[in-house]
Amino acid sequence: MDKEKNNRIQQLESKFEQLKKEPWAKKVRIGSGVVWNLFILLLIFGVIGAVFATSVGAGYFASLVAKEPLRSKEELRNAVFTYEETSEMYFADNVYLGKINSDIERRQITLDKVSQYALDAVLATEDEYFNEHTGIVPKAIFRGVFQDVTNSASQTGGSTLTQQLVKNQILTNEVSYERKAKEILLAMRLEHFMTKDEILEAYLNIIPYGRDVLGQNIAGIETAARGIFGIKASELNLPQAAYIAGIPQAPFSYTPFYSKNQGMKEPEKLQPGINRMKTVLFRMRDTGYITEAEYQEALAYDIVKDFRQPARRATDRYPYVTQEIQNRTVEILAKVLAEKDGIEASRFEEDSKIQEKYEIIADRSMRTDGYRIYSTIDKDLYDKMNEVAKNFQHYGFTYTTEKTDEDSGKSYIVENPVQVGASMIENHTGRILSFIGGRDHEIEALNHSTQAFRQNGSSIKPLLVYAPAIEYGVIGAGSPVVDVKFNWHGWKPANYYDREMGIISARESLARSQNLSTARLYNQIIDRQPIDFLRKMNFSQIIEEDGHNPSASLGGLKYGVTVEENTNAFATFANGGQFIESYMIERIEDMKGNIVYEHKAEPVEVFSPETAYIVTDMMRDVLKGFGTGARVPGFMNFRPDLAAKTGTSQHYADAWLVGYNPNVSLGVWLGYKNQKTTLYNGSPSQMHPSERTARLFGQLMNTANSVRPDIVKAYDTFKRPSGVVTRSFCSISGMAPSAACSAAGLVRADLFNSKVMVPSKADDSIISSAGVRVKGQMYQALPSTPREFVTSGGVGLNSEFIKRMLGRLGGDGSKLFSGQSGYSSSVVSGSVFPADNVPPASVSASQNGSVLTWSASPSNDVIGYYIYQNGVRVGTVRDGESLSYPAGAGSYYVRAVDITGLLSGASNTVTAAPEPEPEPEPTPDPDSTTPETKPEENGGSPAPETDGNVNGGSNNNENKDDPKKPEPEKQEPPKTD
Repeated sequence: MDKEKNNRIQQLESKFEQLKKEPWAKKVRIGSGVVWNLFILLLIFGVIGAVFATSVGAGYFASLVAKEPLRSKEELRNAVFTYEETSEMYFADNVYLGKINSDIERRQITLDKVSQYALDAVLATEDEYFNEHTGIVPKAIFRGVFQDVTNSASQTGGSTLTQQLVKNQILTNEVSYERKAKEILLAMRLEHFMTKDEILEAYLNIIPYGRDVLGQNIAGIETAARGIFGIKASELNLPQAAYIAGIPQAPFSYTPFYSKNQGMKEPEKLQPGINRMKTVLFRMRDTGYITEAEYQEALAYDIVKDFRQPARRATDRYPYVTQEIQNRTVEILAKVLAEKDGIEASRFEEDSKIQEKYEIIADRSMRTDGYRIYSTIDKDLYDKMNEVAKNFQHYGFTYTTEKTDEDSGKSYIVENPVQVGASMIENHTGRILSFIGGRDHEIEALNHSTQAFRQNGSSIKPLLVYAPAIEYGVIGAGSPVVDVKFNWHGWKPANYYDREMGIISARESLARSQNLSTARLYNQIIDRQPIDFLRKMNFSQIIEEDGHNPSASLGGLKYGVTVEENTNAFATFANGGQFIESYMIERIEDMKGNIVYEHKAEPVEVFSPETAYIVTDMMRDVLKGFGTGARVPGFMNFRPDLAAKTGTSQHYADAWLVGYNPNVSLGVWLGYKNQKTTLYNGSPSQMHPSERTARLFGQLMNTANSVRPDIVKAYDTFKRPSGVVTRSFCSISGMAPSAACSAAGLVRADLFNSKVMVPSKADDSIISSAGVRVKGQMYQALPSTPREFVTSGGVGLNSEFIKRMLGRLGGDGSKLFSGQSGYSSSVVSGSVFPADNVPPASVSASQNGSVLTWSASPSNDVIGYYIYQNGVRVGTVRDGESLSYPAGAGSYYVRAVDITGLLSGASNTVTAAPEPEPEPEPTPDPDSTTPETKPEENGGSPAPETDGNVNGGSNNNENKDDPKKPEPEKQEPPKTD
């Protein structure tokens, strides 16, 4: 067999050799050699080309990333985890208010608080190989490059989640090979420094998701879940998760809402987002994240019903609150950031450029650094107080002005209503519990509680005049003050009703809000710079000029005060003389919960506890009897221990009422935007501004007591310090009672600060005196004064006392004991009446039935009248008595008498006829049953009516000047409160 096999092989080899010798075989051999050589050559060139291309590509890639710095692990992680987050605001007690306005809304979340459906939807849609790759997917990159080179119309994303994270947090959205190369390099590097969970969590916090229900741009899955569906990211179901996961591909096409509160899109414009949701569901099924059954169920789900209904932003619902919180937060953060940069507090306060710089930085930080800002505003109290303000019916007239738009030429109406500002502060903490910023933020955005500076009128009196005077030991609560006109370097103030009350107590002066006595008291203390007390109480716009301006005592500050400042100052009295600055920001936390700022009260000693209590007790009287705030209790449904002060500025441009109990202070202001527009023109149809503020104040206090009785604590009372004592004193001088003062019945008792002042020196003002009445005032009688006009045993006052009381401002001493003072009937002025030594002018007499009457003499020194019958003097009528005399038969005339005893000429003669003898009355018939007939029925004249003014009787109209009777503010337009 082997031999046969070998023979066959030899035969084949012989045939092959013969074929090789054939011509065509030679050609084949040569061709195949060429082909082989070409293949080898091409292979060599291919390898070389590939190496070259790779080298060129690598070189090109290297050139693209050459300028990219080599970032450390910390740098990369910090860049990724540093992303903007929207700051949030809160009412008191951690009640959510809303987000601060910013370019984009974002709320940070951790991975464990995201629905598993949402995680699966994101991975299935955005990065199927997320858990396998190391930052990039090469085939996806090559596919992207090929599509870019070939300009393919059908492109699919080639970026992993890691690459998207790099693009959003480290690089930019620039479309270039350089940016893409850097993205690839950084993505691969980032995978070495971060875990997959960290990368996924960061991605879910930074990716944009279109708009929320308020039309705000949003980013982050938690913000998207809340803004689109009104739920947390952990609560997302499968269809909701799929919808949100599909949005990032085209955020503003797939989001269901328009911008700027325009609401939800129309059904046809919602369809692209719904179709995208279905695509996400398909991929989730295709990648095995959900079953076929879950897929079909989710496709049939009505996602539209889950979209949030249109709502208003916090800035729309609470415009005054949100704006105020933001303003104060910027102020606080500016100081915090400056301090971090080593800027000293004193330098910050003094350098306006530094302040401006850090306020800009702080504003940006506030909007983008994810702070949680907790305020002091009680939501329920704020809502109810502003509801009261909205429904208040007594603001007054709203002016309207027609204007024309320059662009369109159309006319429109501009309203100018009475504006309102109010502030309620917790006394012992300074917390601003609530406020009223205005009538309508759209009409006027200015916050009239915190931003508007207005003249505070008479509400300044206890702060700048009475409390300092008590603190200095100048007066006690009942000390006498002089309410008489004066001229202070050309300044001539006037009282309500333009009348002088003479000597009255400081307590009454404050309760009645008397201008003359207040300004005189201020003149006594102005050299001690009482304006410094206002500075201690943070009156922010006080200037040097205010300290020298006498009208400041009546509220005439150059720039005025805010409602918050005025209310905060009154709380000083409630705090026993300690000023505790009002505040609205309780604390600020960063996005990690670290406390960036927390308010700490720093009490300032302004007045002693004794002064604070005495002023409080004096202002209790403002709400009683003749006090200017006597109406307030009638508008309240509870009776707290309350002290208050009213105030109106010049021409009724502003109306104030500020009051407090031991726990809260409430200030109310009314006025027009234009500070020259009056609230009151004296018309009977207009409600007086003081009554308007009283009504509003009462309603707001009722509301506060109803909503937060635990804060108002209506039954708490002010505690009297041991240093406040009650002492007796002579009421006209303020000195210790003398025997003469006691005998005259002029001793009074009231409160004093025993640490600085109690009456000790005995009164030296009283002397025994005979007085005569001239024009309603008592003066010392002259030696020539007829004795029949002199009142013996009166209380006389020496001239030194008169000078002392009038002080350096001077004035008319005869007005010290006017009819308004309550002393006119018993006190004789030490001043000598300046008689003119000319006989008085004569009078005109007439007869009224059996009564002789005459006109008053126009001379100013007349003390009374003599009546003559048939040439003989038969009667005397003193000044102040009725100008009448019962006349019998005969001729009568009257002569006026002046204080020096000079007589006027005789009046005209009046002749009186004798009265007829009365007829005897008929004897009634005892058997008659006819009722007795009245004189009128018999044709007789009715009995004459009398006003009680005959023969020196009192005039019924005199009680209108009773100092104990409340003054009806509506009847006469006062100069100022």
